[in-house]
Amino acid sequence: MAMDKIEIRGGGDLHGTIRVSGAKNAALPIMAAALLARGCSLIENIPRLRDVETMLGILRRLGVKGGFVGPNSLELDCAGRLDPVAPYDLVRKMRASVLVLGPLLARGGRAVVSLPGGCVIGPRPVGLHLSCLHGLGADVKVSHGYIEAETPGLSGGEVQAGGPGGPSVGATINSLLAATGAEGTTTIRQAAREPEVVDTAFFLQAMGARIEGVGSETIVVEGGHPLSPTQYRIIPDRIEAGTYLLAGALAGRDLRLEGAEPPHLTSLLSVLEKTGIPVTQQGGGLQVNAGPPQGGLTISTAAYPGFPTDMQAQVTVLLSLAAGESRIEETVFPDRFMHVPELNRLGADILVKKANAIIRGVPGLAGAPVMASDLRASAALVLAGLVAEGTTTIRRIYHLDRGYERMVEKLQTVGARIKRIKD
Repeated sequence: MAMDKIEIRGGGDLHGTIRVSGAKNAALPIMAAALLARGCSLIENIPRLRDVETMLGILRRLGVKGGFVGPNSLELDCAGRLDPVAPYDLVRKMRASVLVLGPLLARGGRAVVSLPGGCVIGPRPVGLHLSCLHGLGADVKVSHGYIEAETPGLSGGEVQAGGPGGPSVGATINSLLAATGAEGTTTIRQAAREPEVVDTAFFLQAMGARIEGVGSETIVVEGGHPLSPTQYRIIPDRIEAGTYLLAGALAGRDLRLEGAEPPHLTSLLSVLEKTGIPVTQQGGGLQVNAGPPQGGLTISTAAYPGFPTDMQAQVTVLLSLAAGESRIEETVFPDRFMHVPELNRLGADILVKKANAIIRGVPGLAGAPVMASDLRASAALVLAGLVAEGTTTIRRIYHLDRGYERMVEKLQTVGARIKRIKD
């Protein structure tokens, strides 16, 4: 089967405005949360991505009706009876599929969900999800590749949504979704604080849920209250915004991001400031200009509000062109360095030692054929191609379709010499 590839001729300036799409990592849990209310919810600012289509396919398999009613507006009718089984052929495509566990248990008392798949960036066990659901009164087991959970009725309790590696976004959200349907008070400790978790909680509140402590390490849910369908607009995608900010830092000439939320980008903006890249806020957006970046930085990925692991591959490109030696420690997914050999093929000088990337700045990159390994690695290779001398060809770009809405078209509108072609 032929697959698309991306071809980039580097060296051009990026000038103009890119509109930031809605957040994928908020859209997916909010779509799952819609299962909790019988009736029709309208979710706006939904990005048109492969992962969103996968989640929509799962919801339809469960018995949800509806679909897109505009370019980025999604109508979900959850009034009918729900089938509690989410099968392997759909769930294998995306880890976020496991987020239907909590709502199915809360609404119908039973869920049978295949163990999920997704990007290959190291182990991401679902044990925390299962432990939290068990703490709310569900009988949970894993059998023949499926998570099987049932309960005569969820009841409030105290759950831990984090482990030795820190808070889990997925476990926090699954606990939050289940807790809204549990009788009594649930306390979620070591909760993830990411903006996407906060947005999911705000959606639940718009449906009538009673939630306190949103955005903190301890969330308290008064469960058992009736929820109603609602209309809601999701937040902009901070990872997409950050990726285009780095594109501007590498090749921008008055590149403007419309709709970016600076409070969600604090850690990245701090890194750009340290490298000497000027970013200014202008009326609902951010403006960035390329400049010779200064290196010598040490960055450790961490749970929000720390530096996001989903920006690690992209910032590696900037630091590979920065004067001096920099280091990135990957504390979230220690194996998430599969982009490094491909960047080195383009002329970068990066050495991986265990969970650290040691980056020695080089004067420039040179185009070459490369292979994408996962979603954020794909974005990093696009950034590298924008500044590499000559032509860069990126294969296995289907990962990009999971997380970036119309990336090629958006970059074309600001002057990138980039095109998508059949391989």
